This record gives sequence, structure tokens and C-alpha cells, in this order.
Amino acid sequence: MYHIGFGVNDLGVSPPTMALLSGDPERARLIAHTYLQDVRLLSENRGLNSYMGYLPNGRPILCATSGMGAPSLSIVVNELLQVGIRQIIRVGTCGSIQPHIAVGSIVISSAALCRQGAANDIAPVEYPAAADPFLTVALVKAAQELKIEHYLGITASVDTFFEGQERTDSANPYLLRSLVGITEEYQHLHILNYEMECGTLFKMAGVYQFAAAAVCAVISQRTVAENIILTQKDIAVQNAIATAIHTAANSVF
Repeated sequence: MYHIGFGVNDLGVSPPTMALLSGDPERARLIAHTYLQDVRLLSENRGLNSYMGYLPNGRPILCATSGMGAPSLSIVVNELLQVGIRQIIRVGTCGSIQPHIAVGSIVISSAALCRQGAANDIAPVEYPAAADPFLTVALVKAAQELKIEHYLGITASVDTFFEGQERTDSANPYLLRSLVGITEEYQHLHILNYEMECGTLFKMAGVYQFAAAAVCAVISQRTVAENIILTQKDIAVQNAIATAIHTAANSVF
């Protein structure tokens, strides 16, 4: 595959059908080398680091990198499907927009309010961006069994980290009028968090017919401040990864 840098022949006689997908190549590396056995680097092409390894139960699995944002993710997911992947769990980070969702916890997305240009090339604006219900319930069950603080609900999936998430503490403090107050509006719609990929992932899953789910580490509390809480980021990310690994190891997919 041109972008991910590996193909079917690189996956062996018993190729994986599930991938854990992270935006950050370092998170993909961390998952592979911390939680998997017999890990093998498949590619570092374009910074889209991909690894193949085995869960403790012997199940093969990929840890792959999507890059930042929906356009990059759409390319990676398309090529992962071409090499045989049929279940994808996004392991990401997010910002809470509800006051009761603390930094360090995780959000499991049941669906996404999808405000992404890439998704519009996959399906119409009104096409639902919904997570696979069975894989999502498996994530919730995993978080419960691991006693990780978790929340299930709708995610706002947008294209930009700064303007689209109503951040003004940046190089551009001037927002479009349509974005001023958008966070408060989403709070009233009971949306839990901001992130940048899962809306397009969910629409692709509906159109291409594969199972997709998302678990995101809460690393900022947007009802308090715009910044990321670095002191608690590692704990939150570890909680998201542990939930995804537990799900992959115990699912029947």
C-alpha cells in the first residue's frame, strides 16, 4: 500500500483482522511494545508507524498510526481495509466539554456529530456517524471490569484543533461568528467531548461495512481552560489503551 507502506504479504499466514488506530505514531509504538508479544515493525512510511504483534491469547493484531485529522485517517483506513482489517478501535485523546467529565478519565463514543470535510467525500452530511454497537459495548464492559472512570455518549468530531474547537488562545484569536459559542451549544446538546477523527471513521465504517469504535483519553477540561493538562495526560492515555487492549483480547470479533 502506497501510504501505509506494507501489504497483505507482510502479514503472514494468519493475518490480523483488528487494528488499534492512534493519531500519534509514538502511541502506536507504545501500545505495540508495552502490550503485545512478538512485535514486528511493518513500516514507518510517512511517519505512519505500523506494528504487528500478538495479544496474550495469541490473537494477531495491528497497531497503526492514522496521523492527525480526518483526511489522513481516511487514507490509512482505506488501505487497512485493503489488507484485510475488519475491526478498528480508535485509541485517541480528547477534550471534555462537560464539567463532570474529569481529565484522566476516558470517553467511549457511541456516535459523532461530524463536522468534517473528509467525511463529506464518503457520505452525505446527513448520513449517520455511528459507532459499531457491539464493539462499543465491549469497550464499556472492558472499562467496567478494569474499574476505569468512563463515559459513553456523543462526540463532536471536527477538523481543526484551534478554531473548530472554539480555542482563542492561539495564533488566531478571532473566530468566525458561526463558531463563537459553539461549545456551549454542544453542551446543551449533551455532547461529551471534542476530537478530530472518529466522525469520519464511523461514516467510513457504515459505507465500507466494517466495525469501528473509539475510546479517547480526556486530556483537557474545556469548561475550565483551553490548555492540555500534561501532568495527567499519561494516566488518561494509559486508561484508554488498557480499555482497548482488554476489549481486543476478550472480544469475539
